[in-house]
Amino acid sequence: MTEGLRERKKRRTRQHLSDVATGLFVERGFDAVTIAEIAQAADVSVNTVYNYFPAKEDLFLDRGSDVIDRLSRYVRGRGKGESAADAVLRELRIQVTGVSPAVGLMAGYASFMRVIEGADGLKARLWHIGQEAQADLEATVREESGTDPGDPVPDLVAGQLSWVHSTLMAYIGREMMAGRDPVEVSRDALVLLDEMEDLLGERVLNYARRAVA
Repeated sequence: MTEGLRERKKRRTRQHLSDVATGLFVERGFDAVTIAEIAQAADVSVNTVYNYFPAKEDLFLDRGSDVIDRLSRYVRGRGKGESAADAVLRELRIQVTGVSPAVGLMAGYASFMRVIEGADGLKARLWHIGQEAQADLEATVREESGTDPGDPVPDLVAGQLSWVHSTLMAYIGREMMAGRDPVEVSRDALVLLDEMEDLLGERVLNYARRAVA
């Protein structure tokens, strides 16, 4: 569906507000910046900011919805013969190999992480996003495997795949904050992914495998 003029304007306004807010947060710290200051810097009213972002944390973590269903998208898009784990590991390797900003392999990610480290509200919101992402993945794995509602295995598999993702992101975040080059971190992150795959059991690695025919 083609994006209309109104939708395009709203998307650009939302991005502008997030960009302005992020710049202020990086410069001064999350807790030191007020919504009123963001509105003034963006040349809009305070009400406009709240219309787009109900909470201040949303201005910084504005891509939370993408993170929440990221692993579910990988699982739903797995190819013939691929398991849920195969799809997740494949997609993560593609992003790490490509030194993708989607996994934090970019200049400026260290500044992004330092803002989070300095704000308890952002840490709490990030934790909630992680919980929502795992719940979303649990529902997806259950649906894709066709298991009964009372079967605990889909939740256990989703938990393992969420662990892989969160461990990878935490590692990249630490290494980028230490000032390392994204390409070097990428190489080491691929080794970490291999080690985590070795720790996953065969049942997890083969769960929800899509039929070839």
